[in-house]
Amino acid sequence: MDPARKAMIEGRAPRGRDITSPRRDETNRISKQQRPTGNSGSRPYRNNQSLEDEQSKKWVAEEDTFVLKQAKKKADIRVREGRAKPIDWLAVILRVIDPDRDLLDADEEEVQLDVVDPEGVFEGLNDAQLEDLEADINSYIALEKNKKNQEYWKTMQIICNDRRHKLKPLGPDERAVSSVAADVDKLLAPKTYEQLESLEVQIRAKLRSNEPIDTDYWKQLLKSLLIWKAKAKLKKVYQSVLDTRLEALRKEQQENAEGVQKKLQELLSGPALVVEEGSDRPNSITAQTPRRQPHFAYSEKHDPEPLLKLRTEDKSGEIIDESDFLKKIVAERRKVLKLGYVPSRQLGPEKSTSSSVSKPNISISNAPPGTQRFSAVVNEDFSQATKALYDREVARGVNENEEIFAAEESLTITSAPQWADKYRPRKPRYFNRVQMGYEWNKYNQTHYDHDNPPPKVVQGYKFNIFYPDLIDKAKAPTFRIIRENGRKRGESFAAAGEEDTCLIRFIAGPPYEDIAFRIVDKEWDYSAKRDRGFRSSFDKGILQLHFQFKKIYYRK
Repeated sequence: MDPARKAMIEGRAPRGRDITSPRRDETNRISKQQRPTGNSGSRPYRNNQSLEDEQSKKWVAEEDTFVLKQAKKKADIRVREGRAKPIDWLAVILRVIDPDRDLLDADEEEVQLDVVDPEGVFEGLNDAQLEDLEADINSYIALEKNKKNQEYWKTMQIICNDRRHKLKPLGPDERAVSSVAADVDKLLAPKTYEQLESLEVQIRAKLRSNEPIDTDYWKQLLKSLLIWKAKAKLKKVYQSVLDTRLEALRKEQQENAEGVQKKLQELLSGPALVVEEGSDRPNSITAQTPRRQPHFAYSEKHDPEPLLKLRTEDKSGEIIDESDFLKKIVAERRKVLKLGYVPSRQLGPEKSTSSSVSKPNISISNAPPGTQRFSAVVNEDFSQATKALYDREVARGVNENEEIFAAEESLTITSAPQWADKYRPRKPRYFNRVQMGYEWNKYNQTHYDHDNPPPKVVQGYKFNIFYPDLIDKAKAPTFRIIRENGRKRGESFAAAGEEDTCLIRFIAGPPYEDIAFRIVDKEWDYSAKRDRGFRSSFDKGILQLHFQFKKIYYRK
């Protein structure tokens, strides 16, 4: 009988039993079939899951490696084009000694990139710029897999944090500690990296001991020591970068010097002597004496005349006190001394991408504060995107009634743009055309014919200005007409037989400067007729402004 039924008849409670446990009987033992203990069914699933996890990890690692390579390549491009940010200089410094660098990806112009002192990159940056720099450094730390490269970026992080801390106002507790900061810096500054490491071990041992010590002092000393240790390590990194770069430059300069020396020897040796076969060389000619350059005596007429009166173009300049100017000069010299770097070779005229049809007045742009030492290139836009747009427009050529127009006017800029501390200002490139033609008015019909045509006059312009790297692409560049001497639209101050002119100024956002051209001031024809061809658009980084002047017909 079932034990539960038997217990119910006897009037007692049955023994508790799990429904999944085997049935128990005094006479017969009936058990449920046990489930297989092995996990053979789930084993393939787990194997597939582990393979997918490994594959996902591999994909993520490859993606991080790709992003890191692209970030370094972008930094090189921005440095080469003269629009580098502080993080780009730090990335270029590491590129020279990067052990994970692929030699097959080496750029031909790498040796021409400037190498600057990494500590000097932080000079002159405000708190907002340091915050952006710290975020960029953290991105490199997250992407880097090489241990040495991670140590490099962590060192940069320590120095960046120290710079930000110095810019913030001190609290009441920090003022007391900062009273001895100068003495601590004076103690730690001359020590080498190895000496600072041994001193760090001693300080940490003293803090762990139970000796009665001034804890605040020793903690501040340890904090300052870590900063100076990072600076010392940075000096070692910079020295290794300099050694690597100097060796490459020295080898290249030696090859160039040998080539120049060989050419000079050929030039100075004079024409080669022709000796007939069988005849002896004259004994009197033993060596060729080199020809020396003529010596020019000094003369006072070569000196510039002293300025007794301020020039008109200099009157709009900034007025600064002499003492402030000298302080500024001393500060800039101190930065230059700290930033001794290997200068790059200047690009020759054969490597310039500018065309002969567009040669505006080139001037060095006002670089962001504290970054003039990094840039020695002109402020024209020579990016690859600009070059592609420029070459495509040049390939279209000019029509029979068109000429290339490059009459750029210089603009008086009293101060740098507000965004100059973030982006390097540069002038946009352009390829403009001026439309020329004949005006067959009554006078010209009377005095000229098709065999003897009248002089050509300006009938319109086609401006094509390239802004491929515009930061705010949603805001299109604009233009403005400027008339000098208080002249208004429709008025004429020109003499008889001449035409009034005005300036057309094109205005865009960062990183482009304004640019202006002098044009004939006539009324524009805004009609949409195909032969008139008015066009004002901004598409794919190109600002196009095409217009013709209205034709005036006189009725009797």
